[in-house]
Amino acid sequence: MKRIAIICKPQKEELGQILPGLIAWLRERGYEPLLDHEAARYIDAASSPAVLSVDRAELPKQNPSLVIVLGGDGTLLSVARIFASAGTPLLSVNLGHLGFLTEVRLGDLYATLDGWCADCHIIEARAMLHAELVRGGKLLGSYEALNDIVVTKGEIARMGDFVVEMDGRSVASFRADGVIVATPTGSTAYTLAANGPILTPDVDAMVVTPICPHLLTLRPIVVRGDATLVVRIAGVPNRILLTVDGQTAVELERGDEIRCCKSQYTVNLVRLSDGGFFEALRQKLSWGER
Repeated sequence: MKRIAIICKPQKEELGQILPGLIAWLRERGYEPLLDHEAARYIDAASSPAVLSVDRAELPKQNPSLVIVLGGDGTLLSVARIFASAGTPLLSVNLGHLGFLTEVRLGDLYATLDGWCADCHIIEARAMLHAELVRGGKLLGSYEALNDIVVTKGEIARMGDFVVEMDGRSVASFRADGVIVATPTGSTAYTLAANGPILTPDVDAMVVTPICPHLLTLRPIVVRGDATLVVRIAGVPNRILLTVDGQTAVELERGDEIRCCKSQYTVNLVRLSDGGFFEALRQKLSWGER
């Protein structure tokens, strides 16, 4: 029996009404539901008996055919990193606020699932970033990101000093609040708020965006998708952090290097049509309105 994993955003009480019906729907069609522990909190054992619950990080080992993500963009970003190496398709249903990545509305959940069951769907592959933190020539950590890798100052309002290189060549040396390296998917996230450009998801590129630079001429730049970027910490005002998709944070030191390149993994999103990106731009970011 094929398994379908269900992962939920914490503290969403409406899941108590959504999950029993979803579990019943899957079972009627011969699928075994597999829940993370957060989703299992909303299940009454009397109404939905014998539902297997697994720690979220261990779900890829269960080899589900599909992952249903009930939450917002933040939930999807977290799940995307967990399933990156598995390549499992993700069907993301918006229970959050903006829901730019989670394009499927709750009212369209079963129609989208019907399309997936009938093989009448599109798999939209989204590129990821791979980043390595190097200190004193030693690798301290490696990370995968769907949206962005960000180097930014801490709570004190003082700028840091940064050096950016591409493929071993100097790009810029500047003072700023930080630097964003974003995927095309991430171009509509933090980097957009920092006046970066919007890239369609199929563009093979990365965006480098200084955060509040102390130069009027320093603008975001789009580089090749196969480039290798290095962000070096040349000066630390008080505290500098590396954040991955806005969810994982590591404190940095002067001299640290963050090396970024395209990840070997992609995130596979289930869509019923290929026009969702521009619809999301119009509806959720008011793009192109007069």
